[in-house]
Amino acid sequence: MITKRFQNKVAESRISLPVTGIYALVMCLLGGMFSGHMWAQFGLLALASFLMMILNNANSLIRIYSRMVSCSFLVLSVMSFFLLSDIKCVAIEVSFISFYLFLFSAYQDKRAVGKVYYAFVMLGLASAMYVQILYLLPVLWIILYTNIMVGCGRTLLASLLGVLTPYWFIGAYYLYQNQTDWLVDHFCSIVDFQGIGLWADVELVKICTIGFVVLLSFLGMIHFRLNNFKDKIRTRMLFEVFSVMSLVSMVVMVVHPQSMDYQLALLIVSTSPMVGHYFALTHTFWTNISFYVILIVSLALTAFNIWFPF
Repeated sequence: MITKRFQNKVAESRISLPVTGIYALVMCLLGGMFSGHMWAQFGLLALASFLMMILNNANSLIRIYSRMVSCSFLVLSVMSFFLLSDIKCVAIEVSFISFYLFLFSAYQDKRAVGKVYYAFVMLGLASAMYVQILYLLPVLWIILYTNIMVGCGRTLLASLLGVLTPYWFIGAYYLYQNQTDWLVDHFCSIVDFQGIGLWADVELVKICTIGFVVLLSFLGMIHFRLNNFKDKIRTRMLFEVFSVMSLVSMVVMVVHPQSMDYQLALLIVSTSPMVGHYFALTHTFWTNISFYVILIVSLALTAFNIWFPF
């Protein structure tokens, strides 16, 4: 008989997400988000959390009823409060979650060209705000073949057209404004590397936050690798995508530290489902202890990130 511990009661509770939402609202209030007129960031954060819930439901990421994917995303996002000061970070999260929604819906679909196109439109939108996200393209093309299993000439062409679609409208706007240099500068910045020496100037609390998210990501990867035989093949394929994208985000964060905030936002999106899976589907004494430890560290880092700047 499986013993239901505190972590399982929290993971399976129907009030976990509302309580986490209230917690996020309180933390945003204490952090001065609303007094600083950052309503748009909070609205995008709420939208991203809702999309994470849809991502979980549509793909059955957790084989029991649980809202831990959305809860994990909210806790990690609020913990990394410095990301919310830049609206582009939250907008990129929304775009990337939407990318996952469209991409995963194309799984083994022979008529997936349209879904792949819309997925990469979302990626193109994110690249308009953060062009270095295009580093992910080669990996995503491989994933189309290996994990989504819809790779062919048509879907590759659809992905290229999808990425370019937002630039048709953006280019037309800047052409109308007679500011064509923007597109040139935007794409030239993709090769702007300032060296890993920038890490020496990063605040300790920020390094601790990034390190904690990386640790959780590896915890989720190892847990799923050891227990993936209990899940369906489709679920295994999708979690492999989360694992690969998390690793790619870590690598880009190291070699391109000036974009660490944007990569951390992407890492949180890919890590949250793996953390949610870990909390919802483990039942041992030690995993319950880890739940308490992770919760305490998350709260401590949230407090430091909210009040440290003051």
